[in-house]
Amino acid sequence: MKRSNGNSSSRVAASKGVAFSKSPVLAMRLPDWRSRLVLIALFAAFLALGGRALWLQAMSTEFLQEEGARRYQRTLELPAIRGKILDRNGQVLASSLPVKAVWAIPEDVLKAPPEKLRELARLLEMPESDLRKKLDSDRTFVYLKRQVEMDVVAQIEKLKIDGIDTRKEYKRFYPQGEVMTHMVGFTNVEDVGQESIELAQQKALVGQPGSRRVIKDRLGRIIEDVGLSREPHDGKDITLSVDSKLQYIAFTNVKAAVEKFNAKAGAAVVLDVHTGEVLALANWPSYNPNDRRNLTGEQLRNRVITDTFEPGSTLKPFAVALALETGRAKPDTVIDTAPGRIVVTGKTIRDSHAHGLLTVSQVIQKSSNVGVIKLAQQMPAQEMWELFTKVGFGQAPRFGFPGAVAGRVRPYKSWRPVEQANMAFGHGLTVSLLQLARAYMIFARDGDIIPLSFTKVTEQPVGQQVISKKTAAEMREMLESVVSPEGTAPKAQIAGYRVGGKTGTAQKVIDGRYSQTRYVGSFAGIAPMSNPRFIIAVMVDDPRAGSHYGGDVASPTFAALAASALRAANVPPDSSVTDIIIPEHPLEESM
Repeated sequence: MKRSNGNSSSRVAASKGVAFSKSPVLAMRLPDWRSRLVLIALFAAFLALGGRALWLQAMSTEFLQEEGARRYQRTLELPAIRGKILDRNGQVLASSLPVKAVWAIPEDVLKAPPEKLRELARLLEMPESDLRKKLDSDRTFVYLKRQVEMDVVAQIEKLKIDGIDTRKEYKRFYPQGEVMTHMVGFTNVEDVGQESIELAQQKALVGQPGSRRVIKDRLGRIIEDVGLSREPHDGKDITLSVDSKLQYIAFTNVKAAVEKFNAKAGAAVVLDVHTGEVLALANWPSYNPNDRRNLTGEQLRNRVITDTFEPGSTLKPFAVALALETGRAKPDTVIDTAPGRIVVTGKTIRDSHAHGLLTVSQVIQKSSNVGVIKLAQQMPAQEMWELFTKVGFGQAPRFGFPGAVAGRVRPYKSWRPVEQANMAFGHGLTVSLLQLARAYMIFARDGDIIPLSFTKVTEQPVGQQVISKKTAAEMREMLESVVSPEGTAPKAQIAGYRVGGKTGTAQKVIDGRYSQTRYVGSFAGIAPMSNPRFIIAVMVDDPRAGSHYGGDVASPTFAALAASALRAANVPPDSSVTDIIIPEHPLEESM
C-alpha cells in the first residue's frame, strides 16, 4: 500500500530539522482578511449578547417582572354589595344574598370520573349532555352556572373535581315577590337593574367593586394572597315612597277585580296629596321576580305608567273646571241636555239616559256627554289644550321612572269641532293611569299641581297653580256628588268618610275603530273630601263578565283602597253616615 504524500512530506521536513509549526500541512491557504472578519463577527455577536443581557437585567427589569407576574398573578374583583331597596317604613323590598359562580377549566374537569360529572350536572340542575357540551371547549375558562346557592356550592366542593372553582357574587332577593315587583323591578345575572327602581336607580344602587392581587397555580387555585388593591364600596340604600301594607291591599284588590270581571288586566295607583309620593302602584297580571323562567310580556308590563288608554268620562271634570275658571258657567248654571243627544258636524253623540235640564253640578253627577259638550263648545280649543298640557297630558313624564309614556294630545290647531267635543268627555286623546291620578291634584290641592316622587320625600314640594282655589272647591263638591246614590259611583262610598271622584267608561280602539264590545272601566277619586289626603285611580281593562262600567268594575276597588289608606294614616272620620245606600240599578254613565 502506498503512503500519502502528506505523511512523506512531514517526515522529510522532520528529517531536515524543520519545526512542527512550520509544517507544510499547517500552512495557511486562506487570505488573512477572512480570518479577521470571522473574528470581528464573533466579537460583535458576543458584544450584542452582552448588551442585550445588560438591557434586560438593568434597563427592562420592571417590564420583565410585570410580564412574569402575568403568568402567575391574577387580579380578582371584589364585588360590592348592591344597596337595599326599602319601603317608606324601612321594610326591605330588595336585598342582595351571597352566592357563587361555578366555573371550570374544561381540560382538567373532563378527566374526572363519569359518576362525578353526573353528580355535578345534577347539582347544577342541568342535563349531563349540556354540561359536557360546555366542557367541550378550547377555552381555558368557562362558566358552568352563575348565582349558585351556597349550600349547593358546598356539595360541589365536596366532589373535589380538579379544575372546578367558584367566584363570589351576589343574587338579588325580593321578599314581597309579585306584589311589589312593578314598583321595585329586578336585576340580571350581572346584577344590573332591568326594570323599575332597580333600573332607574342603577348608579346609586350598584356601588363600586374592589380588587385584590393573588398568585394562582396552573389549576387556578389561589396559593398566595399578594394584597388588596382597592376596597369595594357598597351601593347606597334607596328608601321608596311606597307603603308595603297599602301596596298589598292595592295588589290583592286589583287582582280580585280582574278575576271577578274576567278582565284582560287591571291597575291601581295611590298618591299622597300633600307630597306627591306614590304610596302604591299595582298591576295584574304580575310575576315573581325571584323566578322569572316563564316571564311573559303581559306580566312584565307596568300598566300604571307604560299603558295609555282613552280616559272617558274621568276627563269631564277638566272641561267643567275650565268653564268655571273662565266665568262661562257656575255650578248652578242650567244646561238643557234634551233629548239626550247632540249632533256635532254630522256626528251624533248620546247620553246613556235623557236627563233634560241639568245644572253644571248635575252634568258631572250624571256624567252627561251632551252637557259637557255644550260647555266645551263655548271655549276656544287653545284654552282646553293649555289646561290639558298644564296638568301633564301629552307631556313626557319627569319623575325618572323607566318606561313612562307621554300619552297623546294633538295640537289644538288641528282640532275639528267634533274632535274637541270628543275630548271634552275623554275620547280622542290618551293618558296613562298615573298621569290621570296626578291631574286630579288640581281638585284635591286647591288648584295647584306638584311633581310625583317614587322615593320618600323629605321636603315639601312647590306647586304650580292651574286653577283657582274657588274653582277647586266647587269641583270637589261636584265630585263628591258622583258617589252619592244619585250619581254614577255609589259603590265608591266609604262608611264614615266623605269621598268623591269620577267614573270613566271608554270604548277600546280595535283596528282603528271604536269597539262596541270591549271597554276600559276606570275611576279617579279623592279621600277624604273635607281635607284631601289621597288620590286613587283604578283601571280595569276589557272586563268581559258582568258589567263593564267604571262605576261597577273600578269604584269598588277605589273604596277598598281608600278605606285602608285612611285608616292606616289615622285620618279621623269626617262623616256621620255609616249606612251606605247603593241603588239596585245604579245610574250608568254615558260613553
